[in-house]
Amino acid sequence: MDSVVRDLTLRTGITVPCLVQGGAGSPPVLLLHAWGESRGSFDRLIPQLNGFTVYVPDLRGQGDAAKPVDGYSLAEQADDAVAILDALSLPRALVLGSSSGGYVAQQVAITCPERVAALALVGSPLSLHGRTPVADDVDRLTDPIDEDWVRDSLSWFPHLRSVPDWFIEDRVRDGLRMPAHAWKGILNGLSAATPPTEAGTIQAPTLILWGAADNMLPRADQETLAARIPGAVLKVYPDVGHMILWEYPDRVAADAAAFFGRPAPAPARA
Repeated sequence: MDSVVRDLTLRTGITVPCLVQGGAGSPPVLLLHAWGESRGSFDRLIPQLNGFTVYVPDLRGQGDAAKPVDGYSLAEQADDAVAILDALSLPRALVLGSSSGGYVAQQVAITCPERVAALALVGSPLSLHGRTPVADDVDRLTDPIDEDWVRDSLSWFPHLRSVPDWFIEDRVRDGLRMPAHAWKGILNGLSAATPPTEAGTIQAPTLILWGAADNMLPRADQETLAARIPGAVLKVYPDVGHMILWEYPDRVAADAAAFFGRPAPAPARA
């Protein structure tokens, strides 16, 4: 498949790079990465999304995106995602979000339902409201970010299956590229916000993928998330933890592609 990285200047005032890969005329899929990562976290997923054109940006404060001192509320992070669609001239897209990227995707589906054809939430929280268990560690961060801290942070979410060493090293580099204010701003923005499904109802067809060994997201929360989204499909992977994208990119790609084959018509804007 043809691929190119485009530098997008967003109406929200920042510039972000976005990988575009796929053939003309195929359904567009926007991939939103997790906090502390970059578009590189989808490197093992993208080759398996045949039949789609994928759009994979680095998000504000992360990867090679601009890293302003502010603009990290959940609403602003979601507005960046919509601004990326605007910059790409995409009126509507399928959206897949990993971990906190799925939280941002939920917010997009609430605030701009006409832009979301369908959602795939991969290890995505019901709520991040309040003080998170890792907040104290993040509050103590100063520049330059310490490599040992980044490596230790990867152990917050243990994985049960082997992940390639090169992929882990890429995620360490992601963490080192983030300034302390971005680490803090993104987490604070997520934790200060009203959870998306408490603010409105997601109408887009939604697939929820959850690992039964997830030490962060309890099953009850995932069942509640599914219950709040009409017609949502909850699929449980029995032998994986929180890092579903890292451990099972092939299964995520297959399940998302199968689900994305049946998006519903665009909802009317209220």
